[in-house]
Amino acid sequence: MSFTFGVLGIVLGIFVGMVALMEVGRRMGRRRLQRDPEGARAGVAAAEGAVFALLGLLIAFSFSGAAGRFHERRRLISEECNAIGTAWLRLDLLPAEVQTPARESFRRYVDARLDVYRAIPDAATVREAVQLVSARQAELWRAVLGAHGDAGREWELLLLPALNTMFDIGATRTHAMSWHQPTIGLVLLCLLSLACALLAGFAMAAASHRPLVHILAFAAVVAVTVYVILDLEYPRQGLLRIDESDQVLMEQRSGLR
Repeated sequence: MSFTFGVLGIVLGIFVGMVALMEVGRRMGRRRLQRDPEGARAGVAAAEGAVFALLGLLIAFSFSGAAGRFHERRRLISEECNAIGTAWLRLDLLPAEVQTPARESFRRYVDARLDVYRAIPDAATVREAVQLVSARQAELWRAVLGAHGDAGREWELLLLPALNTMFDIGATRTHAMSWHQPTIGLVLLCLLSLACALLAGFAMAAASHRPLVHILAFAAVVAVTVYVILDLEYPRQGLLRIDESDQVLMEQRSGLR
């Protein structure tokens, strides 16, 4: 909840800042018009077009990147679920005497994986959960390698790659929690939004009355867009969440019997 309030604070600051800067730009433009009615707008169109084009480009890249990472995280959940199901089925290949401890270790590993995401947004608890996952992974690996059979142990050719795939996807999902747009990009987006507001206000100077609807609409559209980008970047803390995708993994866990 604190994340949502923090993002709303940033978005509200952008909205208020843009409205204020549009008014400042409008007053600056009106003073310029009073001093030089003929040349007040001379040569500014190219600069305004370049800055507004840069804002549009930055918004497009930021939104596309955030949406792409959002969908990639959801895809990884499905991949991990499939990998867990495959590895679980291949435990049947183990010698009978080690299947029970191996399956118990497997369940503890999956429980530890789920605990990582339940711990968000507490960073300290997340780190502890990730360490527990590493311990459960080593425990499961030892339990499987503790199986004894014929010298060839053909089951290794099927089971060990499946476990490796499961571990790799789990590690990728953990790393995916830190996949975000660089902070400097978000800062630039906010600053560029404010700069465009100033230029937009300057362009409104010729209007005899303050175009309040246009001012509020421009500020609101940009602020809401920034909010959606930030929400997509942190899909376990905002309003746009991927938590429901974890239900697939929970159902998979309940079927590990």
